[in-house]
Amino acid sequence: MRRVTGPVAALALLAVVSGCGLTSGSPMVDDVRPGSVGKGQPLKGADLTVTSKEFTEQLILGAIMGIAFQAAGAEVLDRTGIQGSIGSREAVKNGDADAGYEYTGTAWITYLGNSDPIADPRKQWEAVREADLKNGLTWLAPSELNNTYALAMNQANFKKYGTKTLSDVAALSKKDPKAVTVCLESEFANRADGMPGMEKAYGMRLPSGNITQMDTGIIYTQVKKGSCAYGEVFTTDGRIKSMNLAVMADDKKFFPNYNVAPQINTKALKKYPAIADVLAPITRRLDNDVARELNAKVDVDGEDPHAVALDWMKAEGFVREK
Repeated sequence: MRRVTGPVAALALLAVVSGCGLTSGSPMVDDVRPGSVGKGQPLKGADLTVTSKEFTEQLILGAIMGIAFQAAGAEVLDRTGIQGSIGSREAVKNGDADAGYEYTGTAWITYLGNSDPIADPRKQWEAVREADLKNGLTWLAPSELNNTYALAMNQANFKKYGTKTLSDVAALSKKDPKAVTVCLESEFANRADGMPGMEKAYGMRLPSGNITQMDTGIIYTQVKKGSCAYGEVFTTDGRIKSMNLAVMADDKKFFPNYNVAPQINTKALKKYPAIADVLAPITRRLDNDVARELNAKVDVDGEDPHAVALDWMKAEGFVREK
């Protein structure tokens, strides 16, 4: 998951305002009818625009939402794949789009400007929901899908060191300092909710020589090869499953909660209140296992995100073919 803060966020917002394609889009034309969602087609006659960020998980979630709306009878315009963390939110906020799946932690920290995350995921969502009402945005109930940070290792190192939690990693770093080598991206290396904060929370301090910075995608391959004992990962990344990596539990719950929830333009929701009922069962089904499976189909197997979303919606019985 890409997180944008500070000057980068400001530049991203400027790009959005300057016109990075929010007026573009194409109709979704999936040949679907109601399954367990959309019965009676409560959105018949509605014209809805769905948006998302540009990375794999967001493209899949945007497609899932659009397919659900189509099954419920709506005509759907596809504006998924907006670059940056701010563009898709601004599209929903200003009415260029009606809805998209967003992350509670991103909203709380990046969009709403809070420095301290809320440890309880439900309270985090409640705080975001309350704060965003004044921005013309309504957050529907969240999912269990929590795309947050974690450290992971390959199976050989997992068997060698036996660490299961970040507290275990901290203990190992004191017992055998050379054992805890970490691959991470530069942003994570410097963020308060990244490596510095994690070290402080767990009472460990790694020598600079134990830490190697690299691009996100390379981290997974380096950890799989064992070049680093541990690597920074996102908890819903499909490569965790495909590479059979062991994820360390955040037993002190340091990392922010990035639960996915539908973010809806309040005016659109008031006009089409059935949106909430259409999305509710789908959102309830989303969790990290589902996300890893679907993300892997794109990032590992090379499948199209929209096709992956459609196949899953059919397999779950949410929609049916006409």
